[in-house]
Amino acid sequence: MAEFGELEAQDGVRMPWNIIPVATKKEQSIDSEIPVSAIYTPLKPLADHSLLLPYSPLRCRTCRSVLNPYSVVDFSACIWGCPFCFNRNPFPRNYSSIADNNLPPELFPHSTTVEYLCDSFSSPSPPVFLFVVDTCLISEELDFLKSSLFQALDLLPDTSIVGLITFDSLVRVYELGFPHCTKSYFFHGNKDCTKDQLLDQLSFFVKNPKPSSGVIAGARDGLSSDDIARFLLPASDCQFTLHSVLEELGNNPWPVAPDHRPARCTGVALRIAAGLLGACFPGSAARIMAFIGGPSTEGPGAIVSQELSDPIRSHKDIDKDSATYYHNAVEFYEMLAKQLVHQGHVLDVFASSVDQVGIAELKVAVEQTGGFVVLAESFGHSVFRDSLKRVCQSGENDLGLSSCGIFEINCSKDIKVQGIIGPCASLEKKGPLCSDTAVGQGHTSAWKMCGLDKNTSICLVFEIAKRDTADVVLQSQSNQFYFQFLTYYQHSNGQTRLRVTTLSRRWVMGTESLQELSNGFDQEVAAVVMARLISFKMETQPEFNPQRWLDKALINICTWFGDYQKGNPSSFSLSSQLSIFPQFVFHLRRSQFVQVFNNSPDETVYFRMILYRENVSNSIVMIQPSLISFSFHSPPEPILLDVASIAADRILLLDSYFTLVIFHGSTIAQWQKAGYHNQPEHQVFEHLLQSPRDYADTIINERFPTPRLVICDQYGSQARFLLAKLNPSDGEAPLSGESNVFTDDVSLSVFLDHLRRLIVH
Repeated sequence: MAEFGELEAQDGVRMPWNIIPVATKKEQSIDSEIPVSAIYTPLKPLADHSLLLPYSPLRCRTCRSVLNPYSVVDFSACIWGCPFCFNRNPFPRNYSSIADNNLPPELFPHSTTVEYLCDSFSSPSPPVFLFVVDTCLISEELDFLKSSLFQALDLLPDTSIVGLITFDSLVRVYELGFPHCTKSYFFHGNKDCTKDQLLDQLSFFVKNPKPSSGVIAGARDGLSSDDIARFLLPASDCQFTLHSVLEELGNNPWPVAPDHRPARCTGVALRIAAGLLGACFPGSAARIMAFIGGPSTEGPGAIVSQELSDPIRSHKDIDKDSATYYHNAVEFYEMLAKQLVHQGHVLDVFASSVDQVGIAELKVAVEQTGGFVVLAESFGHSVFRDSLKRVCQSGENDLGLSSCGIFEINCSKDIKVQGIIGPCASLEKKGPLCSDTAVGQGHTSAWKMCGLDKNTSICLVFEIAKRDTADVVLQSQSNQFYFQFLTYYQHSNGQTRLRVTTLSRRWVMGTESLQELSNGFDQEVAAVVMARLISFKMETQPEFNPQRWLDKALINICTWFGDYQKGNPSSFSLSSQLSIFPQFVFHLRRSQFVQVFNNSPDETVYFRMILYRENVSNSIVMIQPSLISFSFHSPPEPILLDVASIAADRILLLDSYFTLVIFHGSTIAQWQKAGYHNQPEHQVFEHLLQSPRDYADTIINERFPTPRLVICDQYGSQARFLLAKLNPSDGEAPLSGESNVFTDDVSLSVFLDHLRRLIVH
């Protein structure tokens, strides 16, 4: 798989089928199980840092694709041919000196990904951060939250524009530009607030008359910069006021009956925040950062009543359509998502509660705007605290936040786009590229990405046209498919850029070239695409059976590509390009994306939202965790994700992406309790204990959201975090320091044995 990693390093793209299967209309298409697709990271830092060209791209007059290394150039006539629509385009005058030995940078063979600087002369606009803070918290939690907010504000650049809104049963919009005392405007939390009502109540038109017509949006369209600066102003100008307001911030002043939940109007607070940003900074790099400590119980967007006797909806309630508030809340947040996408703004949600807060309903607004979601048990937990720090910090380890993105695609004529599964919203650009079948955000060839970072990855799903007969295919002049991805975005330094990635892939007749297809099969990406597809289907198809769909797909793939004798299971084998794929499917069947038991709807949606935005390497860790052994006898090494790997004199480090587990074998745990690591003669043991901590710290510093770290001992209660992820091999391998796993799941060897029998029967 190293060659696929090299392709990703060059262009930020990985595809399950690097040689594309094409079938005739009479054949079953091989890609019916795993579609032709691509995981693309638009802003991935590339190996050569990509080319940054200080001029506008040269585009085809017919299909608007950009000049690229696959374009056919006629140097004598100064004309280039588009590989997508085959139209011939003249070069402009500034390309008149073009020659075989004098190529422009975008035509270099390795320049499959380039960036264009679109507006080198415009002044960059500062980022905008509007903090929306839940005050229905106990005093200890509110203190934790305020401490993290102080740290976050200190990390933001001084030029950043900031604002503050708090909410309980009322919403308070703070006038930070009023330095004399704390001044805020109140809104009732039990009813929605329109943009006009918001502007009137905030007294935007006391000094200046309200425009009689037109859209009120920003200083250019009816609002004065002085009025905007009352609520949203540079951090350096309001630092003292903002710190004073946060210091004085108390928890919910309204008494809550013992058998009731606090009145919390999350939906109205977010609507007011969106309205304020839409009026003051439309189309700018703005983020609503919501800090939520419990379920919304009042007004639009409520997910449960205030009576504690009314339980918060479960998976079963949603499946049976008996969740009273669910559909209304989802509809409200869908409207909020449309508003934010139209404005070009991002919604981030930091939820810290032992109870559910409504992530399942908020999902649409966060995902379509490209926002972050962080789920923690407390505002004092490192998962929340360190994740917030990563969002606000700048420098070597920052997230590379960019904004105001638009993603477009061009393809060869025999390819249609079914859609994108990932953090984006459809721009409803219809055309011949759009498939009749929609997957995710479909029926379009352009999408809006309000917020994106250097790890944001989208999954594009394609449909390959079937030919009438194989003869028609063989007579075709070229067996190349072309894809071009165009990403317009505002860089973190304020520049507007266009990144263009152009790919070429070869197609073959699927049923006649199985060896070629298997050579181009990337089993890691195939597993990630299946994980995204199965999560999407479980969310949108109520009667969908995920295990049956996965098993059918695996059986068909192994039947096509396996080498076996009929009726002889022991003869079955797969090539190295597919050998690990059944193992990925085994772990995917057991993963949190498929198994929702023991997870709340909020947790399941949280896991899937992270999967939808992460790259291949991180997604694979979510599907099949990695296990590393630390011992006296050998250096740190990866070992089998199996219960047989547990040993009394070994330390294990499990990385399941969301959780890191450092597991001490029973002997190691006894030595640690005896304090041997504190004795000078046992420095080797001290080093052994420290090695997994250092390894875990490296992972924590690079990952977002920050994973939870669990340190446990064999036979301890928290050992369940490790045992739940291990393959439950039941006596198939000798155990040393055994930890038996009681589960209804079959082991990997039994699963593979059943697979072989089904294929060769």
